[in-house]
Amino acid sequence: MAVTRTFSIIKPDATRRNLTGAVTKMLEDAGLRVVASKRIQMTKEQAEGFYAVHKERPFFGELVDFMISGPVVVQVLEGEDAVKRNRDVMGATNPADAADGTIRKAFAESIEANSVHGSDSDENARIEIDFFFDEDEIVG
Repeated sequence: MAVTRTFSIIKPDATRRNLTGAVTKMLEDAGLRVVASKRIQMTKEQAEGFYAVHKERPFFGELVDFMISGPVVVQVLEGEDAVKRNRDVMGATNPADAADGTIRKAFAESIEANSVHGSDSDENARIEIDFFFDEDEIVG
């Protein structure tokens, strides 16, 4: 397996409950290394741009409102097959369907407030990393 990078967001429901460290520990315990991280207050424009792929979906406005409702932690994670590894440790989008030992099973409040976002492909990981980070902010 090759060492790759992926993108992660610790969402407002998790930061509000002071779970940043607990989530990051689960990511690290799964073999991922944080090579860039910053806590930000996402603007409406950033949220709309980041989630533009969902613009025509009925939940778009609620998603944007949720993502700007409090601080988030954006991270670049590195590890073997990082996208898959991150998605495995995140668990199913719906926490009711998430496996024991996953972030969403442990911390998600609902399908909407599900504590984390992770890239779904290597291509999207590159796009999402570039959306929030300059190359010199990523220190492997």
